[in-house]
Amino acid sequence: MDVPRSSASVPFALAAALVLTACSGGVHGTPGAAGVRDPYFPKAGNGGYDVTHYGLTLSYDPDGRDLTGSAEITARATKNLSAFHLDLKGLDVKSVTVEGREASWNRAGQELTVRPHDDLDRGETFRATVRYSGSPETITDPDGSKEGWLHTADGALALGEPTGSMAWFPGNHHPSDKASYDIAVTVPEGLRAVSNGELRSETTRQGRSTFRWHTAEPMASYVAMVAIGAFDIRRSTTKSGLPVYVAVDPGQAKASAEVLAKLPGIMEWEAYNFGPYPFASTGAVVDQGDDVGYALETQNRPVFPGAPDTATLVHELAHQWYGDSVTPKSWRDMWLNEGFATYAEWLYEEDHDGDTAQETFDALYRGDYYDDASAGEAVWAFPPAKPTSAAHISDSPVYERGAMVLHKIRRTVGDDTFYDIIQGWAATHRHGNADTADFTAYVEKKAPDKDFSEIWKDWLYGDGKPARP
Repeated sequence: MDVPRSSASVPFALAAALVLTACSGGVHGTPGAAGVRDPYFPKAGNGGYDVTHYGLTLSYDPDGRDLTGSAEITARATKNLSAFHLDLKGLDVKSVTVEGREASWNRAGQELTVRPHDDLDRGETFRATVRYSGSPETITDPDGSKEGWLHTADGALALGEPTGSMAWFPGNHHPSDKASYDIAVTVPEGLRAVSNGELRSETTRQGRSTFRWHTAEPMASYVAMVAIGAFDIRRSTTKSGLPVYVAVDPGQAKASAEVLAKLPGIMEWEAYNFGPYPFASTGAVVDQGDDVGYALETQNRPVFPGAPDTATLVHELAHQWYGDSVTPKSWRDMWLNEGFATYAEWLYEEDHDGDTAQETFDALYRGDYYDDASAGEAVWAFPPAKPTSAAHISDSPVYERGAMVLHKIRRTVGDDTFYDIIQGWAATHRHGNADTADFTAYVEKKAPDKDFSEIWKDWLYGDGKPARP
């Protein structure tokens, strides 16, 4: 329920905050923006600060579907701030403090507006703590898929692409603001809570178990994840010594065993082709098949709706380089995630006695790659760098036609330069953000003697099916 911090009316609370500010030396800051003007999700994210760390302490009761949380957000002000916004959908806010002092706050839609007791100076690092509770929401995306907090038969699954993370913790929920995370989740004894990064501790007391996870590398909130359930846990390492942590719903253990056994080998293959793995551990979460209708590249360990096939495992693990480490600046740049991960599937098949990437490209261009003719036509619905709306950022042109752009680059520059490009791209923007303009400029810099104008004009930005030379 959207209520102010106290029983005072919102206007009175805001007026009081202004009086307190005036008494402490006068207003010198302005409110941060409510949104970063993303072309498809303009309300997502917030202006005026940059989050460096989230400390989330969560307790969940699956029977009552009750979540109690505390979010300690460490951020740096990028301007003089009299107030700032956090994205939070649903849930009841109990209190907000900034630098240990009680702050005024109010709610409007997905915006939690916080007015600190004292204005924040540009460059100042500050800590805001939000305590909240309630039954977290499941969000329906513009394309009809479900995200946010998904209730499962034995627990819950929290997924965030593109905006679902605001259903379970307050924050700056746009991919352009990445941070490190500590996530502690307490659940009834017998259940497990799996998240990103590395498991630092697991303790049980008075019938409740607490799992503490740490993610040191920057992470966009849309690839943050919590999975709660009666998982079977498998730990191993790759040949290079990378820790592997896999959580599997017992009902999916037999069906997923063969493909999951390939995970260490796939990781070695991807590191050889894409460059050093950008994180400290890897793995997977396999939930019940009917809990969610899609796989997602959650950082460190992707989530799968039931036993994955090899191509899907390759795809989601490739996202660890392209999407999770190199993260788009806006949702318009999704093809830099999905085109790369789709092309990884083609390359893996090519290297493992399947169709070559050229054969896959040719089948898509002819229109006989899919049994359904309409699916073949959908590849050309719009250019990969210009999805028509928020409802279409995960449509076929972003995936298949995005991969075709990469294949055109490969054919233009040759394999040696192509692998230099995709490895260098991952290294140059490691743990950062980039957009399509950054990518095209990078390609042109790496191959200055080649002409990419046709690829950019016809394949990346052009409407309709390009004429094939």
